[in-house]
Formats: sequence, structure tokens, C-alpha cells
Amino acid sequence: MLEKCSTLDQLKQIHAQVITIGLARFTYITSKLLAFSATFDIDYAHTILNQISMPTIFDFNSMISSYSKTSNQEMGILLYTQMRHKGIQPNGRTFPVLVKSCDCLHSLVQVHGHIVKHGNGSDVYLTSSLICMYSDYKAVELAKKVFEESLFKNVVCCTSLITGYFSNGLIDNACKVFDEMHERNDVTYSAMVSGFVKNEHFNEAIGLFCEMNSHGSVNFNRPLLLSILNACGAVGAYDIGRSIHSQLVEDSVSIDLDFGTALIDFYAKCGDIEKAKDIFNTMHNKDVATWSAMILGLATNGENETAVHLFEEMEQKGPFPNDITFVAVLVACNHKNLLNNAWCLLGKMSKVYNVQPTIEHYGCMIDLLARSGQLKETEILIKLMPMVPDGAIWGSFLHGCLTHNEIHLAETGGKHVLALEPNHSGRYVVLANMYANNGRWESVIKLRKMMTERKVAIVPGWSFIEVNGIVNKFFVDDQFHPQARDCREILQLIWYY
Repeated sequence: MLEKCSTLDQLKQIHAQVITIGLARFTYITSKLLAFSATFDIDYAHTILNQISMPTIFDFNSMISSYSKTSNQEMGILLYTQMRHKGIQPNGRTFPVLVKSCDCLHSLVQVHGHIVKHGNGSDVYLTSSLICMYSDYKAVELAKKVFEESLFKNVVCCTSLITGYFSNGLIDNACKVFDEMHERNDVTYSAMVSGFVKNEHFNEAIGLFCEMNSHGSVNFNRPLLLSILNACGAVGAYDIGRSIHSQLVEDSVSIDLDFGTALIDFYAKCGDIEKAKDIFNTMHNKDVATWSAMILGLATNGENETAVHLFEEMEQKGPFPNDITFVAVLVACNHKNLLNNAWCLLGKMSKVYNVQPTIEHYGCMIDLLARSGQLKETEILIKLMPMVPDGAIWGSFLHGCLTHNEIHLAETGGKHVLALEPNHSGRYVVLANMYANNGRWESVIKLRKMMTERKVAIVPGWSFIEVNGIVNKFFVDDQFHPQARDCREILQLIWYY
């Protein structure tokens, strides 16, 4: 009856029958009842646990596991303490769920100590879980120590450490572990590719994907393909992204919400907005992410009014817009003819959809006002913002001032920008160019001196182009590209003719 049970009411009826006919004294039955109730109502299950005179390790494991899946996961640690006070020894299933119940680094360290004390330190699954949890709490050195002390450094443990390094921005460390691995699987490659993408090392992600593709020995799973599509969109690797789409069609893989949204985002970022529209129109199910991706794609490809109309259509027949949707439609309003629309949307966010404006939404409005030349209004809005403006906010204000030749206001914006982003070389260059254009050479020299004192490194400008599926990146005065000489010769021929 318990195995056929599908609702809490049914479970309570069975529980009542168990008590009525005197089966509650049998440990096997109460343990089963506890395990099933924990999946429906954790508080009800806890009541059952308190009524069991001699609970077993099975009962405590069931409860700890269930609490680890709730927001009240620290209760798992308290139950473990209660279990030990009763003299019940943990078994092989206790610690894996207990590790996931740790809600802080202090608890994790204590649980780790118990794992070692009870001789479970060589368990590969536990090692992997500890590495993941320590990494989540930014204790990367402890994660590394667990890995190094493990007797069995299998592919699972290595992949966990790679993921941990990437999640803490330690790209070189992750690559070192990957290079030293004797065995790799699909999950390992997926962790590497997604790690590169999350840290915005898009070319590295694409390069590894192409290497995998040439070997043909790795199955491309869904997370990996989604990560690669994001990378292709970020750097404009159109041919590679399009080949992935073609392969999905050939393999009859269903273009579901995730793939559809990723493809819309990819094609829009690569400038093929018509292809993005085709995918959007053929998708039967669209969630808020899909609509948001399409609205933003239209906005960034110059179809501002179409994007605003699509948002209005979404309001009528789509899902409720979220904070990301409003960022997308405010970007679409980044045209002086749509300024009134932007003000209406900013007001509608909280009043109609209960979405509180964030700094990104205010950033869109400030950029729009500054571009349209309404610089006094921009200053007022910056002062009225409920949060402290960051470098991006003042940067938008600065560029608006420069566009409309408001030198005095630009100096005000420049001071704020340099205070917030003292190592951003581009800000100094923009201000220096402004002073130079107005013949204020003393101010230019002062900025250059400030850069030297603060040891600001000038980041060279660069661009990229995809040729035959390979993304080529060029820096200013680049002499290191293998075909740099050929490029210069062609340029000379073009110049000559």
C-alpha cells in the first residue's frame, strides 16, 4: 500500500491503519512509513521519528537525506548529533547525505573530521562530495588537500576539482589537473568547456570542443553543447555554432526550450536575426528566457521597435516578464524616439509585475538619457537611484557628456569613474583624448602621470574574425599571428590598387 501511495492524505490513512491494527511496534513497517512520509512532508516524518522508541540508522539516514533537500538542511546535522548520542553508528549511506546537509564551512570541517574518524576517508564518492562542497564555500585549498590525500584519484574526483577551480576563477589550476589526467570522460570535457565559458574564456572553450570533435571519441552531452553555443555567440563563431545546429537537426534531437533559447541567442549575437526569428516562431513552447532572448536579440540588431512590439505581445499572451526581460526591452528603448516607452516600462516594472529595478535597469535608463543629450536629467536620476552607482553608470554618463561636448559635466563623471575603476585603462584614455581635443595638455600629462603612479596597464584593442571554423584574434600592431605577414602584404596590394 505504501509503494502505491501518491498523496499525503493516503499516507496518513495508511499510518492510521498501522496504528489501529497494532503494526506500529514493528521496526520494519515504521521505518518504511518514515521513509515514504519524508518525501511528502518532512515535519510529519519528524513526528513519526519522535514516536519510534528505537530508531535505526535507516531512519536517521532517511531524515538527514530529506532535510538536505530543504532550506532547513542544518537539521540534518542536528539529527546526526542526536543519533550519535543514542549510540547509533553511521554507515556508508550516512556521510554522503550528511555532507550535503552542511550549511557552512564550520559544519563541513566537523563532518569531514567524522568521516576520517570512522574510516570513510577513502570513499571516492565522499571525496568528490567534499571537494565540491569545500569549493562551494571558497575553501579551495582544503578541496585541493582532500584531493591530494585521496588514495584513489579517479576521473570523478579529478572532474570535481576541475569544477571547483573553475568556480573560483582558478583557470590555470583547472587546466593543470585536466592535462595530468590519465582518463577523461564526457563529464570531464563538459566541465572544462562550461568552466571556460563561465570564466569568459570563450576561444579556449571552442578550441577544446574542436579538438574533441576531431578525435571523435567523446559523446557531446546537452550541457556541453549548450555551453559551446554560448561561447560561439560570445565571439561570433558562426560556422561552428551553425554546424552544431545542423548536427542537432540531422540527429533528430528535439529543439526544446534550452536548445531553442540558446540557438536564438547564438544567431542574434552573430547578426543572423532572421534565423533567430525563424527558430522563435517555430518553437511551440516558449518560456520567459526564450522571449527575453528574442527581445534582446532584436534590440541588439537594430530592430528596436520590433523588440518593443514583441514585449507587448509577450504581455498579452506570453509568460510574465522578469528582471532579465525588462533589461532586454529597456535596451530596445535605447533610441531617443523610444524614451517615453522606457520611462513607462521603468514604472510598470514594480507597479504591475512586482519586479524591483536593479542597477542594470537604471544603467539602461541612464545610458538612454545620456545618449539622447538629457544630461541634467541623467545626473538627477543617478542621485535618485536607491543603490550606489558603479563605474558602468558613471561611464555611460561620461560617454554621453563627450558625445554632446559637455566638457564640464564630463570632468565630473570622469572623477567618479576614476575613483571607482582606478585600474581601467580605457577610462584614462577617453579622458586624455577629451583634454587633448580641447588643447588642455597639462590635464593630459596629469592623467598620464596618474596612470604611471597607479601602475595602470593599457589593454590593447583587438578584434576577431572566423575563417574556416577557426576564430582568429588580432591585437593592435599585432606581429605574432602566424599569418600576419600575409595580411600586411594583402593590405599593401589593396592600398596600391
